[in-house]
Amino acid sequence: MVPRDNEVLGRVTKISGASRFVVMCTDNKERTCSIPGRYRRKFWIKVNDVVLVKPWAVQGDEKGDIVWRYSLMDIGRLKDRKLIN
Repeated sequence: MVPRDNEVLGRVTKISGASRFVVMCTDNKERTCSIPGRYRRKFWIKVNDVVLVKPWAVQGDEKGDIVWRYSLMDIGRLKDRKLIN
Protein backbone atom coordinates (compact mmCIF):
# COMPACT_ATOMS: atom_id res chain seq x y z
CA MET A 1 0.00 0.00 0.00
CA VAL A 2 1.63 3.21 -1.17
CA PRO A 3 0.53 6.74 -0.22
CA ARG A 4 -2.29 8.12 -2.36
CA ASP A 5 -3.89 11.56 -2.64
CA ASN A 6 -2.91 13.46 0.50
CA GLU A 7 -1.63 10.49 2.55
CA VAL A 8 1.94 10.59 3.89
CA LEU A 9 4.35 8.09 5.38
CA GLY A 10 5.57 8.55 8.91
CA ARG A 11 7.48 6.96 11.78
CA VAL A 12 5.99 6.71 15.27
CA THR A 13 8.15 8.64 17.74
CA LYS A 14 6.02 8.50 20.89
CA ILE A 15 2.98 6.70 22.26
CA SER A 16 0.66 9.12 24.05
CA GLY A 17 -1.90 6.57 25.25
CA ALA A 18 -5.58 6.01 24.40
CA SER A 19 -4.66 5.04 20.80
CA ARG A 20 -2.87 8.35 20.22
CA PHE A 21 0.62 8.60 18.79
CA VAL A 22 3.13 11.27 17.82
CA VAL A 23 4.29 10.61 14.26
CA MET A 24 7.14 12.30 12.35
CA CYS A 25 5.94 12.39 8.75
CA THR A 26 7.95 12.46 5.53
CA ASP A 27 6.78 16.02 4.83
CA ASN A 28 8.78 17.11 7.94
CA LYS A 29 5.69 17.75 10.06
CA GLU A 30 5.07 16.18 13.44
CA ARG A 31 1.44 15.11 13.83
CA THR A 32 -0.61 13.78 16.70
CA CYS A 33 -2.34 10.78 15.16
CA SER A 34 -5.03 8.42 16.33
CA ILE A 35 -6.31 5.09 15.13
CA PRO A 36 -9.89 5.25 13.82
CA GLY A 37 -12.34 2.86 15.47
CA ARG A 38 -12.56 0.42 12.55
CA TYR A 39 -8.77 -0.19 12.70
CA ARG A 40 -8.19 -0.26 16.48
CA ARG A 41 -8.07 -4.03 16.84
CA LYS A 42 -6.48 -4.77 13.46
CA PHE A 43 -2.92 -3.74 14.26
CA TRP A 44 -0.75 -2.93 17.24
CA ILE A 45 1.63 -0.01 16.90
CA LYS A 46 4.96 0.42 18.66
CA VAL A 47 7.60 3.16 18.66
CA ASN A 48 9.62 3.29 15.37
CA ASP A 49 6.90 1.57 13.33
CA VAL A 50 6.39 2.95 9.82
CA VAL A 51 2.76 3.97 9.28
CA LEU A 52 0.56 5.55 6.64
CA VAL A 53 -1.06 8.77 7.87
CA LYS A 54 -4.09 10.52 6.44
CA PRO A 55 -4.03 14.16 7.62
CA TRP A 56 -7.31 15.64 8.79
CA ALA A 57 -9.12 18.16 6.58
CA VAL A 58 -9.04 20.64 9.47
CA GLN A 59 -5.70 21.03 11.33
CA GLY A 60 -4.05 18.72 8.78
CA ASP A 61 -0.58 20.00 9.67
CA GLU A 62 -1.05 18.99 13.31
CA LYS A 63 -3.36 15.94 13.37
CA GLY A 64 -4.17 12.86 11.35
CA ASP A 65 -5.39 9.26 11.33
CA ILE A 66 -3.20 6.17 11.09
CA VAL A 67 -4.71 3.98 8.37
CA TRP A 68 -1.96 1.36 7.90
CA ARG A 69 1.06 -0.12 9.65
CA TYR A 70 3.79 -1.52 7.43
CA SER A 71 5.44 -4.89 8.04
CA LEU A 72 9.19 -5.47 7.67
CA MET A 73 8.73 -6.78 4.11
CA ASP A 74 6.65 -3.74 3.20
CA ILE A 75 9.32 -1.42 4.60
CA GLY A 76 11.88 -3.12 2.34
CA ARG A 77 9.66 -2.47 -0.67
CA LEU A 78 9.23 1.18 0.32
CA LYS A 79 13.00 1.54 0.59
CA ASP A 80 13.44 -0.03 -2.86
CA ARG A 81 11.03 2.53 -4.29
CA LYS A 82 12.94 5.26 -2.40
CA LEU A 83 9.81 6.45 -0.55
CA ILE A 84 11.60 6.23 2.82
CA ASN A 85 15.24 6.19 3.92
